[in-house]
Amino acid sequence: MFTLAMRSVRHRPGRFLATLLSAFLGAMVIMTFNSLHDTAAGPGVDHVSAQTLSVSASVVGGYGTLLVFFAVASTLTVNVRQRAAELELLRCSGATPGQLGRMVVGEAVAVALAGTALAIGPAMLCGRALLGMFRDSGQVAASVGYSFGPVALVSGVGVTLVAAAGAAFLALRRARHDGRRPAGARRFLAYAALLAGAVSVLATFTFKATDEWLMAAPAYGAILLSVGFALLASRLMKGVLDRLRPDGASGWLAVRNLRERAEHLAGILMSLILFTAVATATLSMQAVESDAVAASGLTKSVDAKNLQTLNFTVVAIIVAFVCVMLINSLYAATTYRTREFGQQRLAGATPGQVLGAVAVEGAVLTLTGIVLGTLAALAGIVPFTVVRAGTVLPHQSLGTWLAVIAVATAVTLGTSLATAWRVLRTPAVAAVTLAA
Repeated sequence: MFTLAMRSVRHRPGRFLATLLSAFLGAMVIMTFNSLHDTAAGPGVDHVSAQTLSVSASVVGGYGTLLVFFAVASTLTVNVRQRAAELELLRCSGATPGQLGRMVVGEAVAVALAGTALAIGPAMLCGRALLGMFRDSGQVAASVGYSFGPVALVSGVGVTLVAAAGAAFLALRRARHDGRRPAGARRFLAYAALLAGAVSVLATFTFKATDEWLMAAPAYGAILLSVGFALLASRLMKGVLDRLRPDGASGWLAVRNLRERAEHLAGILMSLILFTAVATATLSMQAVESDAVAASGLTKSVDAKNLQTLNFTVVAIIVAFVCVMLINSLYAATTYRTREFGQQRLAGATPGQVLGAVAVEGAVLTLTGIVLGTLAALAGIVPFTVVRAGTVLPHQSLGTWLAVIAVATAVTLGTSLATAWRVLRTPAVAAVTLAA
């Protein structure tokens, strides 16, 4: 089966391009920040510089590991689902479930290994640039030299390959159950994340306004709350759809399609919730903190500078990954609907009505993700602002929130509509015939 997996990758590279891109970016992020561990362990590095580098590598490396798994899992889930007919044919030809699993996992590992190899060079360049940023801000001594060693290489290869293999196994298992898998574990994790997030947010009121790590509790609380909402994405989506009363053919068609595909769209909604919550909460709280320090006339400490750098870096990573995840997932999911669009047109729907339905689907999806992500963000922003500035809502949040929703809307609607328009250029009869 491993030989079959290698032939599948070689003869159909386009199908695995999204997985390759996710693995490449994930390995690059992991190796970039874990190379700071190698740098911190280098000769002649002072204690303060070593601590700054190690903390940055640990925090962002942890986020990077989770994001790699989510990104690879998102693309592999769509890939495996689209190959349901092919996998069923192999099963009917005599392949056992174990053999199919080894084939799918082997494909994912091979693609992830290629992505990791391609990421080594860019990771070294990015790591050197990141060290330069720490030097310029005075957080690391100018004498510290960059090092790309075994920690970066082993972590990049290990995490990416394990994430790819695990994501492929889960995607295949999900496809076998065809959406009928038990939801008990997911529901338990969702409620646990919501409870932990609420406790973390409330813990903000135990800090003083001048505590350097005041931002940690509300920030982690907002992240945990967004994770809880994300795990309940499909249920929340169905609840929203049950309350919609659409007008017109496009609206009716969009709501019907969303109801049927709620489970399949859960991954996209998860990305939107996480992106909105983490970006809005982190950037808003950092803006409040920076303004408070500037108003006091004090100079930021090394720890405060480290926290600010980490916040901006984490947000930048999340933005990049979520954009990749959304574009990959939306492109693959919309392209896969070629036959569906052809059937709708043969049944009497015009291309404009189909495109309108896609636009309504994207709008509902985007609005749901933004609302849930905003609620999670506000749960962290409000306690932090009350303790730090004595107000409920900071004036800095509005501009940040508008920028975040603009990016989320542009990526979601732009990718969906552009891909749907490209698919609709194929004649209806040809679309049905080609996809059959």
